[in-house]
Amino acid sequence: MKRIKQISILFTLTFFCLSCKVSVDKNSTQIRAYTPTDKEIYDGIMKMDSIFFNAYNTCDLATQADIYSNDIEFFHDKGGLMTSKPDIIDGTKRNICGKVTRNLIKESVEVYPIKNYGAVQIGFHKFYNNQEPEVKSTPVKFIIIWHNEKGKWKIKKVVSLH
Repeated sequence: MKRIKQISILFTLTFFCLSCKVSVDKNSTQIRAYTPTDKEIYDGIMKMDSIFFNAYNTCDLATQADIYSNDIEFFHDKGGLMTSKPDIIDGTKRNICGKVTRNLIKESVEVYPIKNYGAVQIGFHKFYNNQEPEVKSTPVKFIIIWHNEKGKWKIKKVVSLH
């Protein structure tokens, strides 16, 4: 009788583990490798990302201001919402210039076209505190909505998550 109980428990545990594995396998097939649906838009956004964040890293405030849309919405999980382009540029000047460097994790970036509007860019990047270079940086997620205004890419919305 004891042997039958052990076999029954073993069978139940095995069935439970297999059902969990099937569930994990089923869900993992929903996560797929990213391939751009529009390579031209992907390349254009990656170029704009490089231009914008080179300006960010070198404190080129004029280039940053030019790329931000006049009606920018900047959502920061810790800082809240900012909708004033001059305030965003001023905050960058006071808090970022010479203090912080951003590095994109290129292989994490996904870009999806938005018909008759622009594109959404999703990815991970790291920020390094230049004043404390020994502090480890961890990847954080970002989302940028790019608007194609008469052939010129502008950052319309940013969601910055830390």
